[in-house]
Amino acid sequence: MTSKNNTPIKLFGRLGSTEGYELREFLQRHVVDFDWIEIDNDQDCLAFFSIGDINNIRFPVVQFSDGSQVFSPTVRELADRLGYITRPRLKEYDVSIYGAGPAGLSAAVYAASEGLSTVVIEKNAVGGQAGTSSLIENYMGFPNGVSGAELADHAREQALKFGAEIILMSEGIKGEFIDGGIQAQLADGSMMRAKSNICATGVEYRRLDLAGEKELLGKGVFYGAGASEAPLCIGKTVYVVGGANSAGQAAMHFSEYADKVVILVRGSSFAGSMSEYLSSRIIENPKIESRFNTSVTGLEGEAQLHAITVKNSKTDKKETLDTSRLFIAIGGKPHTEWAKETPIIRDNSGYLVTGPDLLKNGKNPDSWPLKRQPYYLETSVPGSFAAGDVRHKSVKRAATAVGEGAMAVTFVHRYLNEDFK
Repeated sequence: MTSKNNTPIKLFGRLGSTEGYELREFLQRHVVDFDWIEIDNDQDCLAFFSIGDINNIRFPVVQFSDGSQVFSPTVRELADRLGYITRPRLKEYDVSIYGAGPAGLSAAVYAASEGLSTVVIEKNAVGGQAGTSSLIENYMGFPNGVSGAELADHAREQALKFGAEIILMSEGIKGEFIDGGIQAQLADGSMMRAKSNICATGVEYRRLDLAGEKELLGKGVFYGAGASEAPLCIGKTVYVVGGANSAGQAAMHFSEYADKVVILVRGSSFAGSMSEYLSSRIIENPKIESRFNTSVTGLEGEAQLHAITVKNSKTDKKETLDTSRLFIAIGGKPHTEWAKETPIIRDNSGYLVTGPDLLKNGKNPDSWPLKRQPYYLETSVPGSFAAGDVRHKSVKRAATAVGEGAMAVTFVHRYLNEDFK
């Protein structure tokens, strides 16, 4: 794979480094070519850094094409160096989009291409959860499949081509709906105003909520497909938790590298949660074992994961299994905590309620200030829309999210053309 910005990068790090994993994942998701070089002795340090003591180097180390090296950079610092971070250029936009997953990127492409001044705010990497998928095979137009990272990167380039601004490593931490628009305070303290907004923040990975889980993140425990980790799984037995498409795609991808992949599924089968084409391939793959009615109940390890405990819900039997790789793909919960202090209505699970679902006995919610009913993707605040996984009753598919992002822009136009403002 060749870097999109022709910047071959060398990434040096220690085994079990959370920081190293975060940098690898960022580069992988932005389709930037890099070589991961694991350093574990003084001789390697002397060869690469002219420093003969591994304890005197702050890992991870990033080396750029010009030979310059940055020691222990944050993801934000790396993104800034690669030119991915920008800051809002305008005082006010026609539409601000929060989240750069499939829904947010789709909205950005359509809004910018139709002449709306558009800004996208994303706190992590482009692509959302879909961006971590190693291969999406049922997305229309890609008969051989496409990685989530590649699909997201193409969408990012397309949105930029039409003039959208994409601001990474930032997020709105507080928003106020004032005079028919939204004024948001960003994490860096700056303020941004837009006449309308689209929330496409998607969902955050669900945790197992086990002791040691947080401490082992990036040290053998990973959320999502962890595509950047696959080449490091050669010769290993890895475990994937989950029974939906994301878990299945991860298992298929890891089977190309690992000696064995074990899928741990809480339910009794894949039926109803995983696409038939994918579950059939998993069943036929000799390197993949599927264990149903099974949950992870414990993690062992300090500096590195070395074992997990699993329990069968039918027999109550517990086992301890040796492994250094556990990938958790059990869905997510909506990223909507920010809405607590706003008039936006959420359901009991935190998803944003939109359009006809806001109506009670055919009547608008009490907080709704207009005579018309909310548009289909409009929240309980006029001019504020939701698209993709973050929306109440949405279909959790990449193609659906893309469609909702485009549809939301249509309603943004209608809102901006209303004469009440």
